[in-house]
Amino acid sequence: MTNSIYGDLTQLGGKTPLPQRPEEAVLERVPNPQAGQKYLVRFTAPEFTSLCPITGAPDFAHLMIDYVPDEFLIESKSLKLFLGSFRNHGAFHEDCTVAIARRIVDEIKPIWLRIGGYWYPRGGIPIDVFYQTGAPPADVWIPDQGVPPYRGRG
Repeated sequence: MTNSIYGDLTQLGGKTPLPQRPEEAVLERVPNPQAGQKYLVRFTAPEFTSLCPITGAPDFAHLMIDYVPDEFLIESKSLKLFLGSFRNHGAFHEDCTVAIARRIVDEIKPIWLRIGGYWYPRGGIPIDVFYQTGAPPADVWIPDQGVPPYRGRG
């Protein structure tokens, strides 16, 4: 793989341990082979978990990450490991959702990004958190995230 655009990847193609904290996770990127062409990339993480920072109880969310890439793409295994690193991380829903978006933006500098954090109830109240970097590009089809308001999500 060293002679390709994937040559710098360190996690793909081998056993990689789950980082214990988001700060330890390595988000990897690859050059966008379709740079200059606007299109949407969607990652769906329906089994995201983190911990309540006060009680340590587990929290669960369905995350939808949409972005319009510029020069780089997020490598999906590194994203999976990054998201998994939140399993032992205590933070409020708002902090987790926005921190994930900002970390991706810092790494790949997309044209546009949005994240929907559809959190399952904590104390009987579901919390949904939304973040985006600005107005969506007018010339890209951006479908609805398709996650309904909470009614026993599944």
